[in-house]
Amino acid sequence: MTEETFENANSTNFLIRHASLRQIQIFESVARNLSFTRAAEELFLTQPTVSAQVKSLVEAIEMPLYEQLGRQIHLTEVGEQVACSCRDVMRQLSNLETTLDEFKGLKRGRLRISVISTAKYFAPLVLGEFCKQYPKTELGLEIINRENIFKRIMRNMDDLYILGQIPPSDMELNVIPFSPNPLVIIAHKEHPLVGQKVSLKRLAKEPFLMREEGSGIRLAVEKRFANQDLKVNQRLVLDSNEAIKQCVNAELGVACVSKHALQLHSNDSPFAILDVEGFPIEKQWNIVYPKNKQLSVIANEFLSFLLDKGMDFIKLPK
Repeated sequence: MTEETFENANSTNFLIRHASLRQIQIFESVARNLSFTRAAEELFLTQPTVSAQVKSLVEAIEMPLYEQLGRQIHLTEVGEQVACSCRDVMRQLSNLETTLDEFKGLKRGRLRISVISTAKYFAPLVLGEFCKQYPKTELGLEIINRENIFKRIMRNMDDLYILGQIPPSDMELNVIPFSPNPLVIIAHKEHPLVGQKVSLKRLAKEPFLMREEGSGIRLAVEKRFANQDLKVNQRLVLDSNEAIKQCVNAELGVACVSKHALQLHSNDSPFAILDVEGFPIEKQWNIVYPKNKQLSVIANEFLSFLLDKGMDFIKLPK
């Protein structure tokens, strides 16, 4: 080996020699949680240990990976790139562990899923059934709105995503249509509009309970009203379907929700679906993951399970 070749090899293998797998695991957790404390809790380590390991990784890379303003951590551009690579390393190791376990007759692995908030009634059921087959699966489940799911996709934080609106075209993604997701207008069952044909113009006079900015449901409602040059008579802004339903039950207004949000309610439900012009808005859930992503063994198994049996866990109310 020539001196130049030796120097190139040393340069190429710099991180291999200076960054440990433990540091990669710890920084991945810190970057995902944006918190040293939560990372320490997740990995069953002390916070000083987490801080020391991240500091060593920063020193090895010789560039700042994060900024700390008060108690809030923000990843730098370099930190985002390092975090993505750390996730890939952890995913590959998890995949290797799963493959080795297959040889041993074991079934386990690491699975991280993010779902749109309307899927909160479905996702735990299907994950619970899946884990009966793979009881040693290490699970991560995030239930968030559309805007935050897009952010997680950009940061390559999860294996699979279930969401309604397809992300922007500049994201290269595999998109698999999965389930209908109709958006309906609900009111308290004693509301005077129950049982009537309701025009959108008439509905615009009702106090409306809206989801937060960044919500796919909010965007769909605003677009439907705008198509008829109408505005929503917004009364409250709430950040969850459960809060919306509680306020509808308290007769504070009408609201638009996914029909899935009503599937746990029996026939004596306090809610009624209004017959409104232009509703339901026919949406669908999609299973999404980056095109260049190599799914782990356990993620592939879950995807197959979802496509084969997922609809068994969905019972939309009539």
